[in-house]
Amino acid sequence: MKPAGLQRRHLLAAGSATLALPAQALDFAAPRAPAAMRASIDRIVDITVGIRPFRAQGPRIEAERRFGKTLVHHYGHGGSGWSLCWGSAQRALALVQVAGLRPGARIAVVGCGAIGLTTARTAQQAGYKVRLYAKDRPPRVHSSAATGLWTPDSRIVTSEHASEAWTAGWEAMARASFKVHQSYLGLPSGPVEWHDGFVVADEDFDQPIAGHVGEPDYPDLHPRVADLRPRGKALAAGEHPFRLAHVRRFTQLVFNIPAYQRLLLDDFARDGGELVQREFRQLRDLGTLPERLVVNCTGDGARMLLGDTSLTPVRGQTARLIPQPEVDYALIYRGRNVVALPRRDGLLIAAMGEHDFGSDDLRPDRAHSEDAVRRLAALF
Repeated sequence: MKPAGLQRRHLLAAGSATLALPAQALDFAAPRAPAAMRASIDRIVDITVGIRPFRAQGPRIEAERRFGKTLVHHYGHGGSGWSLCWGSAQRALALVQVAGLRPGARIAVVGCGAIGLTTARTAQQAGYKVRLYAKDRPPRVHSSAATGLWTPDSRIVTSEHASEAWTAGWEAMARASFKVHQSYLGLPSGPVEWHDGFVVADEDFDQPIAGHVGEPDYPDLHPRVADLRPRGKALAAGEHPFRLAHVRRFTQLVFNIPAYQRLLLDDFARDGGELVQREFRQLRDLGTLPERLVVNCTGDGARMLLGDTSLTPVRGQTARLIPQPEVDYALIYRGRNVVALPRRDGLLIAAMGEHDFGSDDLRPDRAHSEDAVRRLAALF
């Protein structure tokens, strides 16, 4: 048997010899062409509607004293709930700690969506005992209807309220949340995954696109966190399978929401968390809870619970097609309002309706989803 040092030298020599081979001797496989999405309306298996809790000033993360308790309000994340959840939860936790409750104390968290679940887990990880109160639990929560794309700047604040101080705070939340999401990569259920994707357009990407009817102006926050993902690349006609000439490739984080929710609930229970089904109809109902500190993560529910007129409901509808494991890329039709994501529970199709801003209508509109699927099919 050769000494270990000699074995390593032979291995290195063999590797160097391989690198020295002429280029024509290296037989690399050509990049695999993206599989076509089987976008047909007879493959729709589910249509879900959820409400995004938009707040022009940005999320409400603040504490107040009511009913002899400390209430920490933590809601109003627009379309950025899943993306910002962990960083935002860390900010809410800081308010819990400032209130004087030491680790080991029991706190209440109200709401079982993305913000409620991650707030509960963040508090547990800081040493608190947590009882989670909710009328509904996944999948019967608004967060279940989210697309699952990393969008920390989606309807999170209006340009009017995006001061430099606010933007710096948002960036800190986005980066902190992004870091925690990375810790969920590589798990068997795949709650978080990276996927390549394509943006396709009828016109050149330099051309502006119209905003949605009735919506305010939003700031361009993306440059603040552009370093968190690879740069996009414009593709030539022969480098993609789509009918349109204007195509860019990007790489983005995707959340497989059912798997993520299940994992968070399992981890919450494993660490001693209690989940109590209860409906709260008015603010004083929170005062009847036995816990001295309550974190209010009710999302759009805060409109009724608190009478918070700063919240605007934004309807969102998604359709799921039969899963296509061979489709491992996202697709965004710029200016045509169609997004397709390759989630494990199905090919997810999302499209914003013309009057969804300000709407809390939870009735599914199948015709709207069918139209989005047809627009998607026309791209191949």
